[in-house]
Amino acid sequence: MTRLIVALLLLVAIALGAGVYIGAGRAPGPAIEIHEPTRLIGRTARFDASIDATDGELTDITAVIEQGGNTLPLFSLSEPGGAQMTQETDTRVRVSRSLTRETHPDLAPGPATIVVHATRSVLFGLRERDTTTRLEVEARFDPPRLAALSSFHYVNHGGAELIVYRVTPSDAESGVRVGDRFFPGYPAGAAGVADADETMRVALFALLYDQDLDTPMRLYARDEAGNEAEIAFDHRIFPQRFRRSRITVGDRFLEQVVPDIVARSEEFRTLPLPPGAGLLEQYLAINGGLRRINDEQIMALAADTAAERLWTEPFRQLGNSQVESGFADHRTYIHDGSEVDQQIHLGFDLAATANVAILASNTGRVVWADYLGIYGNCVIVDHGMGLQSLYAHLSSITVRPGDTVSMDDELGRSGTTGLAGGDHLHFAILLHGWPITPMEWWDSHWIEDRITRKIRAAS
Repeated sequence: MTRLIVALLLLVAIALGAGVYIGAGRAPGPAIEIHEPTRLIGRTARFDASIDATDGELTDITAVIEQGGNTLPLFSLSEPGGAQMTQETDTRVRVSRSLTRETHPDLAPGPATIVVHATRSVLFGLRERDTTTRLEVEARFDPPRLAALSSFHYVNHGGAELIVYRVTPSDAESGVRVGDRFFPGYPAGAAGVADADETMRVALFALLYDQDLDTPMRLYARDEAGNEAEIAFDHRIFPQRFRRSRITVGDRFLEQVVPDIVARSEEFRTLPLPPGAGLLEQYLAINGGLRRINDEQIMALAADTAAERLWTEPFRQLGNSQVESGFADHRTYIHDGSEVDQQIHLGFDLAATANVAILASNTGRVVWADYLGIYGNCVIVDHGMGLQSLYAHLSSITVRPGDTVSMDDELGRSGTTGLAGGDHLHFAILLHGWPITPMEWWDSHWIEDRITRKIRAAS
Protein backbone atom coordinates (compact mmCIF):
# COMPACT_ATOMS: atom_id res chain seq x y z
CA MET A 1 0.00 0.00 0.00
CA THR A 2 2.79 2.39 0.92
CA ARG A 3 4.56 1.67 -2.36
CA LEU A 4 1.38 2.45 -4.25
CA ILE A 5 0.96 5.81 -2.52
CA VAL A 6 4.58 6.71 -3.21
CA ALA A 7 4.18 5.73 -6.84
CA LEU A 8 1.02 7.82 -7.15
CA LEU A 9 2.70 10.82 -5.54
CA LEU A 10 5.65 10.42 -7.88
CA LEU A 11 3.36 10.32 -10.88
CA VAL A 12 1.53 13.44 -9.67
CA ALA A 13 4.85 15.25 -9.17
CA ILE A 14 6.01 14.24 -12.63
CA ALA A 15 2.73 15.39 -14.13
CA LEU A 16 2.89 18.70 -12.29
CA GLY A 17 6.51 19.20 -13.31
CA ALA A 18 5.72 18.40 -16.90
CA GLY A 19 2.81 20.85 -16.79
CA VAL A 20 5.00 23.60 -15.36
CA TYR A 21 7.71 22.86 -17.92
CA ILE A 22 5.25 22.88 -20.81
CA GLY A 23 3.54 26.00 -19.42
CA ALA A 24 6.88 27.78 -19.23
CA GLY A 25 7.29 27.08 -22.92
CA ARG A 26 4.12 29.09 -23.55
CA ALA A 27 5.32 32.11 -21.55
CA PRO A 28 5.75 35.31 -23.55
CA GLY A 29 9.17 36.36 -24.73
CA PRO A 30 10.75 39.72 -23.90
CA ALA A 31 8.81 42.88 -24.76
CA ILE A 32 10.64 44.86 -27.47
CA GLU A 33 9.92 48.49 -28.36
CA ILE A 34 11.83 50.37 -31.07
CA HIS A 35 11.74 54.11 -30.31
CA GLU A 36 13.99 55.33 -33.11
CA PRO A 37 13.97 55.45 -36.04
CA THR A 38 10.22 55.51 -36.65
CA ARG A 39 10.11 55.44 -40.43
CA LEU A 40 13.14 57.12 -41.98
CA ILE A 41 16.91 56.87 -41.53
CA GLY A 42 18.78 60.06 -42.38
CA ARG A 43 22.37 61.21 -42.13
CA THR A 44 22.11 61.80 -38.38
CA ALA A 45 19.68 59.07 -37.29
CA ARG A 46 19.80 57.05 -34.07
CA PHE A 47 18.81 53.53 -33.12
CA ASP A 48 17.01 53.41 -29.78
CA ALA A 49 15.14 50.40 -28.40
CA SER A 50 13.88 49.06 -25.06
CA ILE A 51 13.83 45.37 -24.14
CA ASP A 52 11.98 44.13 -21.05
CA ALA A 53 12.35 40.57 -19.69
CA THR A 54 9.27 41.14 -17.47
CA ASP A 55 9.85 38.50 -14.76
CA GLY A 56 12.96 36.76 -16.08
CA GLU A 57 16.51 37.55 -17.12
CA LEU A 58 17.63 38.66 -20.57
CA THR A 59 20.06 36.11 -21.96
CA ASP A 60 20.55 37.44 -25.49
CA ILE A 61 19.87 40.59 -27.53
CA THR A 62 20.77 41.19 -31.17
CA ALA A 63 19.80 44.05 -33.47
CA VAL A 64 20.62 44.24 -37.17
CA ILE A 65 19.63 46.04 -40.37
CA GLU A 66 18.66 43.85 -43.29
CA GLN A 67 18.86 45.34 -46.77
CA GLY A 68 19.17 43.68 -50.16
CA GLY A 69 20.54 40.44 -48.79
CA ASN A 70 23.07 42.19 -46.52
CA THR A 71 22.95 42.10 -42.73
CA LEU A 72 24.48 45.10 -40.94
CA PRO A 73 25.01 44.77 -37.16
CA LEU A 74 23.60 47.32 -34.74
CA PHE A 75 24.06 45.63 -31.37
CA SER A 76 24.57 42.33 -29.58
CA LEU A 77 25.32 41.45 -25.98
CA SER A 78 28.59 39.84 -27.04
CA GLU A 79 29.61 42.66 -29.42
CA PRO A 80 27.95 45.96 -28.43
CA GLY A 81 30.06 47.91 -30.93
CA GLY A 82 29.36 51.62 -30.59
CA ALA A 83 26.07 51.10 -28.79
CA GLN A 84 25.29 51.95 -25.19
CA MET A 85 23.14 49.71 -23.00
CA THR A 86 21.47 51.27 -19.97
CA GLN A 87 19.75 49.30 -17.20
CA GLU A 88 16.46 51.14 -16.70
CA THR A 89 14.90 48.66 -14.23
CA ASP A 90 15.78 45.21 -12.88
CA THR A 91 14.33 43.63 -16.02
CA ARG A 92 14.38 46.43 -18.61
CA VAL A 93 17.33 47.70 -20.65
CA ARG A 94 17.64 50.43 -23.26
CA VAL A 95 20.01 50.19 -26.21
CA SER A 96 20.97 53.28 -28.22
CA ARG A 97 23.58 54.23 -30.77
CA SER A 98 24.28 56.48 -33.75
CA LEU A 99 22.97 55.24 -37.08
CA THR A 100 24.65 57.29 -39.81
CA ARG A 101 26.50 56.92 -43.10
CA GLU A 102 29.72 57.02 -41.07
CA THR A 103 28.75 54.20 -38.69
CA HIS A 104 27.15 52.10 -41.45
CA PRO A 105 28.76 53.02 -44.79
CA ASP A 106 27.25 49.96 -46.49
CA LEU A 107 23.70 51.13 -45.80
CA ALA A 108 22.30 52.27 -49.15
CA PRO A 109 19.41 54.65 -49.86
CA GLY A 110 16.12 52.79 -50.07
CA PRO A 111 14.02 50.30 -48.08
CA ALA A 112 15.53 48.36 -45.19
CA THR A 113 14.36 46.34 -42.18
CA ILE A 114 15.50 46.70 -38.58
CA VAL A 115 15.33 43.35 -36.79
CA VAL A 116 15.62 43.08 -32.99
CA HIS A 117 15.74 39.61 -31.39
CA ALA A 118 15.79 39.04 -27.62
CA THR A 119 15.73 35.95 -25.38
CA ARG A 120 14.82 35.65 -21.70
CA SER A 121 15.10 32.80 -19.23
CA VAL A 122 12.04 31.19 -17.67
CA LEU A 123 11.54 28.46 -15.08
CA PHE A 124 14.73 29.30 -13.16
CA GLY A 125 16.80 29.18 -16.32
CA LEU A 126 15.63 25.73 -17.42
CA ARG A 127 13.91 27.14 -20.50
CA GLU A 128 14.15 30.23 -22.72
CA ARG A 129 11.59 32.28 -24.61
CA ASP A 130 12.38 34.68 -27.43
CA THR A 131 10.78 37.55 -29.36
CA THR A 132 11.60 39.06 -32.74
CA THR A 133 10.43 42.54 -33.76
CA ARG A 134 10.79 43.89 -37.29
CA LEU A 135 10.49 47.52 -38.41
CA GLU A 136 10.32 48.53 -42.07
CA VAL A 137 12.24 51.77 -42.68
CA GLU A 138 13.65 53.79 -45.56
CA ALA A 139 17.18 55.17 -45.71
CA ARG A 140 17.26 58.69 -47.15
CA PHE A 141 20.57 60.56 -47.21
CA ASP A 142 20.18 63.34 -49.77
CA PRO A 143 19.78 66.74 -48.06
CA PRO A 144 16.92 69.06 -49.06
CA ARG A 145 17.54 71.48 -51.92
CA LEU A 146 17.03 75.22 -51.47
CA ALA A 147 16.99 78.16 -53.87
CA ALA A 148 16.18 81.83 -53.22
CA LEU A 149 13.74 83.18 -55.82
CA SER A 150 13.38 86.78 -54.65
CA SER A 151 16.10 89.43 -54.57
CA PHE A 152 16.91 92.75 -52.87
CA HIS A 153 16.50 91.69 -49.26
CA TYR A 154 17.03 94.92 -47.32
CA VAL A 155 16.68 94.55 -43.55
CA ASN A 156 16.52 97.42 -41.07
CA HIS A 157 17.92 96.62 -37.63
CA GLY A 158 14.83 95.77 -35.59
CA GLY A 159 12.78 95.37 -38.76
CA ALA A 160 11.44 92.68 -41.05
CA GLU A 161 11.81 91.43 -44.61
CA LEU A 162 10.24 88.81 -46.88
CA ILE A 163 11.89 86.13 -48.99
CA VAL A 164 10.41 83.85 -51.65
CA TYR A 165 12.25 80.56 -52.10
CA ARG A 166 11.96 76.98 -53.25
CA VAL A 167 12.50 73.84 -51.15
CA THR A 168 12.61 70.21 -52.29
CA PRO A 169 11.13 67.93 -51.03
CA SER A 170 8.11 70.09 -50.41
CA ASP A 171 7.35 68.48 -47.03
CA ALA A 172 10.70 69.57 -45.54
CA GLU A 173 10.58 72.01 -42.63
CA SER A 174 12.12 75.24 -43.90
CA GLY A 175 12.56 78.93 -43.27
CA VAL A 176 15.16 81.55 -42.43
CA ARG A 177 17.70 81.29 -39.65
CA VAL A 178 18.89 84.61 -38.26
CA GLY A 179 21.54 83.70 -35.73
CA ASP A 180 19.82 81.39 -33.25
CA ARG A 181 16.31 82.54 -34.22
CA PHE A 182 14.22 80.59 -36.73
CA PHE A 183 11.47 82.10 -38.89
CA PRO A 184 9.45 79.33 -40.61
CA GLY A 185 8.31 79.48 -44.20
CA TYR A 186 4.74 79.01 -45.45
CA PRO A 187 3.28 77.80 -48.76
CA ALA A 188 3.64 80.63 -51.26
CA GLY A 189 0.06 80.24 -52.44
CA ALA A 190 -1.20 80.99 -48.92
CA ALA A 191 0.78 84.24 -49.01
CA GLY A 192 -0.90 85.33 -52.24
CA VAL A 193 1.53 84.05 -54.89
CA ALA A 194 -0.63 83.07 -57.87
CA ASP A 195 -0.10 79.63 -59.46
CA ALA A 196 2.55 78.71 -56.88
CA ASP A 197 3.69 75.09 -57.01
CA GLU A 198 4.04 72.98 -53.87
CA THR A 199 7.79 73.64 -53.53
CA MET A 200 7.48 77.45 -53.33
CA ARG A 201 7.63 79.05 -49.90
CA VAL A 202 7.42 82.54 -48.40
CA ALA A 203 8.97 83.55 -45.08
CA LEU A 204 8.87 86.76 -43.08
CA PHE A 205 12.06 87.20 -41.07
CA ALA A 206 13.75 89.92 -39.04
CA LEU A 207 17.00 91.12 -37.54
CA LEU A 208 15.84 91.70 -33.98
CA TYR A 209 16.78 94.80 -32.02
CA ASP A 210 19.07 92.81 -29.70
CA GLN A 211 20.96 90.97 -32.47
CA ASP A 212 24.28 92.16 -33.88
CA LEU A 213 24.42 93.71 -37.33
CA ASP A 214 26.69 90.90 -38.55
CA THR A 215 24.32 88.14 -37.39
CA PRO A 216 24.33 85.45 -40.12
CA MET A 217 21.19 84.93 -42.20
CA ARG A 218 20.62 81.64 -44.02
CA LEU A 219 17.85 79.74 -45.72
CA TYR A 220 17.45 76.46 -43.83
CA ALA A 221 15.64 73.18 -44.43
CA ARG A 222 15.32 69.86 -42.60
CA ASP A 223 13.53 66.86 -44.07
CA GLU A 224 11.62 64.09 -42.28
CA ALA A 225 14.76 61.96 -42.11
CA GLY A 226 16.66 64.71 -40.28
CA ASN A 227 18.84 65.70 -43.25
CA GLU A 228 19.64 69.41 -43.16
CA ALA A 229 20.66 72.06 -45.68
CA GLU A 230 21.60 75.72 -45.44
CA ILE A 231 22.36 78.30 -48.12
CA ALA A 232 23.22 81.98 -48.02
CA PHE A 233 21.06 84.54 -49.81
CA ASP A 234 21.67 88.10 -50.88
CA HIS A 235 20.79 90.63 -48.18
CA ARG A 236 21.86 93.99 -46.81
CA ILE A 237 21.53 95.28 -43.24
CA PHE A 238 20.77 98.90 -42.41
CA PRO A 239 21.75 100.10 -38.91
CA GLN A 240 19.19 101.99 -36.83
CA ARG A 241 19.74 104.26 -33.86
CA PHE A 242 17.54 103.45 -30.89
CA ARG A 243 16.62 106.18 -28.45
CA ARG A 244 17.76 106.32 -24.82
CA SER A 245 15.54 107.98 -22.23
CA ARG A 246 15.28 108.56 -18.48
CA ILE A 247 11.95 108.08 -16.76
CA THR A 248 11.19 109.34 -13.27
CA VAL A 249 9.21 106.92 -11.13
CA GLY A 250 7.42 108.89 -8.43
CA ASP A 251 5.66 107.63 -5.33
CA ARG A 252 2.30 108.76 -6.68
CA PHE A 253 2.83 106.65 -9.81
CA LEU A 254 3.76 103.64 -7.67
CA GLU A 255 0.60 104.07 -5.57
CA GLN A 256 -1.43 104.32 -8.77
CA VAL A 257 -0.21 101.24 -10.66
CA VAL A 258 1.42 98.72 -8.30
CA PRO A 259 -1.53 97.61 -6.09
CA ASP A 260 -3.81 96.97 -9.08
CA ILE A 261 -1.20 94.90 -10.96
CA VAL A 262 -0.39 92.90 -7.81
CA ALA A 263 -4.07 92.20 -7.20
CA ARG A 264 -4.82 91.15 -10.79
CA SER A 265 -1.68 89.18 -11.69
CA GLU A 266 -1.45 85.67 -10.27
CA GLU A 267 2.02 85.39 -11.82
CA PHE A 268 3.25 88.14 -9.48
CA ARG A 269 2.95 85.73 -6.56
CA THR A 270 5.63 83.52 -8.11
CA LEU A 271 8.25 86.29 -8.01
CA PRO A 272 10.88 86.19 -5.25
CA LEU A 273 10.19 89.11 -2.92
CA PRO A 274 11.19 89.61 0.73
CA PRO A 275 8.38 89.72 3.31
CA GLY A 276 6.95 93.20 3.68
CA ALA A 277 8.37 94.43 0.34
CA GLY A 278 7.47 98.06 -0.28
CA LEU A 279 5.92 99.62 -3.36
CA LEU A 280 9.28 100.29 -5.03
CA GLU A 281 10.47 96.70 -4.54
CA GLN A 282 7.16 95.41 -5.87
CA TYR A 283 7.39 97.78 -8.84
CA LEU A 284 10.89 96.56 -9.72
CA ALA A 285 9.64 92.96 -9.56
CA ILE A 286 6.79 93.91 -11.89
CA ASN A 287 8.97 95.89 -14.30
CA GLY A 288 11.52 93.07 -14.54
CA GLY A 289 10.20 89.67 -13.44
CA LEU A 290 6.54 90.06 -14.38
CA ARG A 291 7.57 91.67 -17.68
CA ARG A 292 9.59 88.55 -18.55
CA ILE A 293 6.68 86.27 -17.62
CA ASN A 294 4.25 88.31 -19.72
CA ASP A 295 6.62 88.29 -22.69
CA GLU A 296 6.87 84.49 -22.38
CA GLN A 297 3.07 84.34 -22.48
CA ILE A 298 3.09 86.47 -25.62
CA MET A 299 5.72 84.20 -27.16
CA ALA A 300 3.52 81.16 -26.45
CA LEU A 301 0.65 82.83 -28.33
CA ALA A 302 2.85 83.07 -31.42
CA ALA A 303 2.08 79.43 -32.16
CA ASP A 304 -1.59 80.38 -32.62
CA THR A 305 -1.07 81.80 -36.09
CA ALA A 306 -2.79 81.13 -39.40
CA ALA A 307 -0.75 79.44 -42.13
CA GLU A 308 -1.89 82.09 -44.60
CA ARG A 309 -1.66 85.86 -44.98
CA LEU A 310 -4.88 87.34 -43.59
CA TRP A 311 -4.20 90.95 -44.62
CA THR A 312 -3.64 92.80 -47.91
CA GLU A 313 -3.43 96.52 -47.06
CA PRO A 314 -0.80 98.44 -45.06
CA PHE A 315 -1.43 98.55 -41.31
CA ARG A 316 -3.02 101.66 -39.81
CA GLN A 317 -1.72 103.74 -36.94
CA LEU A 318 -4.15 104.93 -34.28
CA GLY A 319 -5.89 107.93 -35.84
CA ASN A 320 -4.85 111.44 -34.76
CA SER A 321 -2.35 109.99 -32.32
CA GLN A 322 0.91 111.44 -31.07
CA VAL A 323 3.97 109.23 -30.61
CA GLU A 324 5.09 109.42 -26.98
CA SER A 325 7.67 106.63 -27.11
CA GLY A 326 9.23 104.62 -29.92
CA PHE A 327 10.43 101.10 -30.59
CA ALA A 328 13.45 99.68 -28.71
CA ASP A 329 13.85 102.77 -26.54
CA HIS A 330 16.39 102.04 -23.80
CA ARG A 331 14.80 103.33 -20.60
CA THR A 332 16.59 104.18 -17.37
CA TYR A 333 14.23 104.49 -14.41
CA ILE A 334 14.94 107.08 -11.69
CA HIS A 335 13.44 107.11 -8.18
CA ASP A 336 14.33 109.78 -5.63
CA GLY A 337 17.26 110.84 -7.80
CA SER A 338 18.80 107.34 -8.07
CA GLU A 339 18.83 104.89 -10.95
CA VAL A 340 16.74 101.86 -9.96
CA ASP A 341 16.15 99.90 -13.19
CA GLN A 342 16.70 99.61 -16.95
CA GLN A 343 14.36 98.07 -19.53
CA ILE A 344 13.77 98.12 -23.29
CA HIS A 345 10.44 99.48 -24.55
CA LEU A 346 9.35 97.22 -27.41
CA GLY A 347 6.50 99.06 -29.06
CA PHE A 348 5.06 102.51 -29.75
CA ASP A 349 3.18 104.53 -27.15
CA LEU A 350 0.42 106.41 -28.99
CA ALA A 351 -1.73 109.05 -27.30
CA ALA A 352 -4.91 110.63 -28.63
CA THR A 353 -7.88 111.62 -26.48
CA ALA A 354 -8.76 109.77 -23.28
CA ASN A 355 -10.91 106.65 -23.67
CA VAL A 356 -10.50 106.74 -27.44
CA ALA A 357 -11.73 103.80 -29.51
CA ILE A 358 -8.88 101.40 -30.30
CA LEU A 359 -9.31 99.95 -33.78
CA ALA A 360 -7.77 96.88 -35.39
CA SER A 361 -4.75 97.95 -37.43
CA ASN A 362 -5.51 95.27 -40.02
CA THR A 363 -7.59 92.18 -40.76
CA GLY A 364 -7.00 89.17 -38.54
CA ARG A 365 -8.21 86.91 -35.76
CA VAL A 366 -8.16 87.69 -32.03
CA VAL A 367 -5.92 85.28 -30.09
CA TRP A 368 -5.86 87.14 -26.74
CA ALA A 369 -8.35 89.49 -25.09
CA ASP A 370 -7.75 89.67 -21.35
CA TYR A 371 -5.62 91.18 -18.60
CA LEU A 372 -1.87 90.64 -19.11
CA GLY A 373 0.24 92.00 -16.26
CA ILE A 374 2.33 95.01 -17.26
CA TYR A 375 0.26 95.40 -20.44
CA GLY A 376 -3.00 95.69 -18.51
CA ASN A 377 -6.12 94.93 -20.52
CA CYS A 378 -4.63 93.65 -23.75
CA VAL A 379 -5.72 92.41 -27.17
CA ILE A 380 -3.51 90.45 -29.57
CA VAL A 381 -4.62 89.95 -33.18
CA ASP A 382 -3.08 87.34 -35.47
CA HIS A 383 -2.57 88.35 -39.10
CA GLY A 384 -1.17 85.03 -40.30
CA MET A 385 2.28 83.62 -41.09
CA GLY A 386 3.58 84.54 -37.62
CA LEU A 387 2.62 88.24 -37.78
CA GLN A 388 0.61 89.62 -34.85
CA SER A 389 -0.33 93.04 -33.44
CA LEU A 390 -0.68 93.92 -29.74
CA TYR A 391 -2.84 96.63 -28.12
CA ALA A 392 -2.19 97.33 -24.43
CA HIS A 393 -3.34 99.45 -21.45
CA LEU A 394 -6.99 99.36 -22.57
CA SER A 395 -9.73 100.49 -20.20
CA SER A 396 -12.18 98.02 -21.77
CA ILE A 397 -12.17 95.17 -24.31
CA THR A 398 -15.00 94.54 -26.79
CA VAL A 399 -13.71 91.39 -28.55
CA ARG A 400 -13.08 87.78 -27.56
CA PRO A 401 -10.48 85.19 -28.59
CA GLY A 402 -11.52 83.59 -31.87
CA ASP A 403 -13.26 86.71 -33.21
CA THR A 404 -12.43 87.67 -36.78
CA VAL A 405 -11.80 91.39 -37.14
CA SER A 406 -11.42 93.66 -40.13
CA MET A 407 -9.31 96.79 -40.33
CA ASP A 408 -10.85 99.55 -38.18
CA ASP A 409 -13.09 97.21 -36.16
CA GLU A 410 -13.20 98.34 -32.54
CA LEU A 411 -11.19 96.22 -30.10
CA GLY A 412 -11.76 98.31 -26.97
CA ARG A 413 -11.02 101.71 -25.45
CA SER A 414 -7.72 103.28 -24.43
CA GLY A 415 -6.91 103.56 -20.75
CA THR A 416 -4.30 103.34 -18.00
CA THR A 417 -4.32 99.66 -16.99
CA GLY A 418 -1.01 97.90 -16.38
CA LEU A 419 2.21 99.92 -16.26
CA ALA A 420 0.74 103.09 -17.75
CA GLY A 421 1.31 106.55 -16.33
CA GLY A 422 -1.43 108.11 -18.44
CA ASP A 423 -4.13 107.26 -20.97
CA HIS A 424 -2.45 105.89 -24.12
CA LEU A 425 -2.16 102.87 -26.40
CA HIS A 426 0.93 100.68 -26.32
CA PHE A 427 1.05 99.22 -29.84
CA ALA A 428 3.44 96.47 -30.89
CA ILE A 429 4.05 94.31 -33.94
CA LEU A 430 5.26 90.77 -33.26
CA LEU A 431 6.86 88.28 -35.64
CA HIS A 432 6.66 84.76 -34.21
CA GLY A 433 6.43 86.39 -30.79
CA TRP A 434 9.49 88.63 -31.20
CA PRO A 435 8.85 92.40 -31.24
CA ILE A 436 9.76 94.25 -34.44
CA THR A 437 9.33 97.91 -35.33
CA PRO A 438 5.74 98.83 -36.30
CA MET A 439 6.86 101.75 -38.47
CA GLU A 440 7.48 99.58 -41.53
CA TRP A 441 4.01 98.06 -41.37
CA TRP A 442 2.39 101.51 -41.31
CA ASP A 443 4.38 102.53 -44.42
CA SER A 444 2.54 101.83 -47.71
CA HIS A 445 5.76 102.28 -49.71
CA TRP A 446 7.59 99.72 -47.56
CA ILE A 447 4.69 97.26 -47.85
CA GLU A 448 4.71 97.62 -51.64
CA ASP A 449 8.48 97.37 -52.01
CA ARG A 450 9.28 94.69 -49.45
CA ILE A 451 6.13 92.52 -49.51
CA THR A 452 3.66 93.07 -52.34
CA ARG A 453 6.20 93.47 -55.15
CA LYS A 454 7.93 90.19 -54.30
CA ILE A 455 4.65 88.29 -54.11
CA ARG A 456 3.58 89.78 -57.43
CA ALA A 457 6.93 88.98 -59.07
CA ALA A 458 6.75 85.35 -57.93
CA SER A 459 3.25 84.88 -59.37
